[in-house]
Amino acid sequence: MENELDLKLNQAAIEALKSSGKWSMFLAIMGFVGIAFMVILAIFMSSFMSILPDKSAANPFGAFKGFISFFYIILAALYFPPIYYLYKYATDMSNGLLTKNSDTISNALVSLKSHHKYLGISILVIIGLYIVGIVGFIIFFASMAKH
Repeated sequence: MENELDLKLNQAAIEALKSSGKWSMFLAIMGFVGIAFMVILAIFMSSFMSILPDKSAANPFGAFKGFISFFYIILAALYFPPIYYLYKYATDMSNGLLTKNSDTISNALVSLKSHHKYLGISILVIIGLYIVGIVGFIIFFASMAKH
């Protein structure tokens, strides 16, 4: 059985949640547009790089032809979940406040929690990669100094 709390929100809290929902929708739309640009750029880079020769002085990126497009597609895929969670938060919050439905508002807050959790884990992963990279550089340069 769920532990329900009869929580009342004052007008300032409701207005803050409405504003938060509107700004979150704006940010989500901008995020989806950014993801679309990344996919379009990946397609453009793929077609542009395919006309260049594989390895020559004119094309130092010949070895990376497929990788660049693949990289942009992977980035777009990684950016999608937090943007989707933000969109879900915005739509559920707006609908929940409009209909005064606490379950919809609860779903909105769960989506916001998922958004923040995804970003937090992403930041921890990036910090870990930085640490591994720094340690790798130190080891590499230390081994080069011995020779």
